[in-house]
Amino acid sequence: MDLDDTLIALADETRRGILKRLASGDARVTEVAAPFEISLNSVSKHIRILERAGLVRRRIAGREHFLSLEREPFDELTEWMLKTSAFWTQRLDDLEAALRADDAIAAAKKSSTKKPPKRRSK
Repeated sequence: MDLDDTLIALADETRRGILKRLASGDARVTEVAAPFEISLNSVSKHIRILERAGLVRRRIAGREHFLSLEREPFDELTEWMLKTSAFWTQRLDDLEAALRADDAIAAAKKSSTKKPPKRRSK
């Protein structure tokens, strides 16, 4: 998986719209392009970016081009995100524990340097 290509492909609202449409089933390029207020040529450029990222597959039947969603890159991206999230969660938990330990040490030092209150004699 080329994570950079996948993230670049997902970074654009039009491409996410194309993927959303294909999530409901295969479609002709013209059907995918219909809801967008951009030229068919522009939609085709977006589709090529999605194909390069492996998110979309094209099947040609005669003069018709059919697009379908490829789910594997999404699974790979999800796995990477979960691993990354787990890594940073652990790192932040470790940092929090270290900061709490530092705070406890500082509080202990502060309380040990305080003079005990004077007792009054009767």
